[in-house]
Amino acid sequence: MNPEFAAQVAALARQLSSNQVAAWGAVLATAPGPLPDIQAKLIDRTSGMEASTSARQLVEVWQRQAPHLSGEAVALALTAASAAHEQAEHDRARLVVSGPSTAAVPVRLTSSVVVGLVRAATRKLLVVSFAAYGVADVVRELTSAAARGVRLDLVLETSTAMGGGLRGTGAADAFAALRDVATFWHWPTSHRPVRASLHAKVVVADAEVALLGSANLTDRALSDNIEVGVLSRDRGFANRLDRHFRALMRPETRCLSPLEVS
Repeated sequence: MNPEFAAQVAALARQLSSNQVAAWGAVLATAPGPLPDIQAKLIDRTSGMEASTSARQLVEVWQRQAPHLSGEAVALALTAASAAHEQAEHDRARLVVSGPSTAAVPVRLTSSVVVGLVRAATRKLLVVSFAAYGVADVVRELTSAAARGVRLDLVLETSTAMGGGLRGTGAADAFAALRDVATFWHWPTSHRPVRASLHAKVVVADAEVALLGSANLTDRALSDNIEVGVLSRDRGFANRLDRHFRALMRPETRCLSPLEVS
């Protein structure tokens, strides 16, 4: 296939909706070539000035660069390009925020993303946080996840009294209701450098979707503070992140250890 024609088809696939691509595919599949009436038929299947311009561009580049291709081949190319574009959009990292938002940039709220990840998990959940308190909704969702058989691993910072970096109580106290259904992990003093903190904020669902950001699992961080994060559906990345923490849990690594929660 001519590179210019392939590039034009890919560009059109980014502009058209999946429904428009399907409608155009039905027209193109029966076309023997870039005949004059094809443009009108494509326009008839859609509406609007942009669709009309796209139809003209497709037929013109087809006539100029790949007139030997059948309509069925063009339909296949357009459908494949559209599917690849939709998958790329699905996998693209998304901005997640807490606090004020604007109409200038589409974002998702941290609280809803965390809840959504917990609800979507079917096998295992990894939750890592420095501080934690006042997150009753998250605790309820985690309880429901455990009830449907999801493995819960909570990696949390401890209080200064236990060698951690939190003044007052440790983060595990916020999740005490889960002590019988979750495994708690901490970074004991014997395994950490002096004054080091377990400062990561991570949620990974089924080693397939990951949220990384600045927000702790606290009511203010999930809703009120100005916090930012990234939601990634890149399975390879989420899997590596999950494997990193699970490697830190191995006894021979001498890093994370199980934590008894009373």
